[in-house]
Amino acid sequence: MVVLKKIKGATLMETLVATVLIVVLFMLASQLMNTLFATTIRQDDSQLRQEVLLLQYRYENHRLEVPYATEKAGWEISVEKSVWASKSQIIISARHTATGKELLVNRIDE
Repeated sequence: MVVLKKIKGATLMETLVATVLIVVLFMLASQLMNTLFATTIRQDDSQLRQEVLLLQYRYENHRLEVPYATEKAGWEISVEKSVWASKSQIIISARHTATGKELLVNRIDE
């Protein structure tokens, strides 16, 4: 008669504990990725920067009347002209109405 060798294996309790640990780690990683993604979306201001570049282009080509103000996607955008130390200065400012985040661009004309 052949003697069967005893194979070592994991008990049911060890398997359940390992499964629970893997699930918990997966949940934590998922929450971390979700938070990073939401933060990236919330801080994305590429459309605003594109609008500011468009306003600069329009001003440089005399297609924008100053003062100028508009609102776009929750941002209040304004273009103003001021004179400081005998130099003309164009100030493009944008402020987010909900978060209060601001973007300020200065351009000095000779």
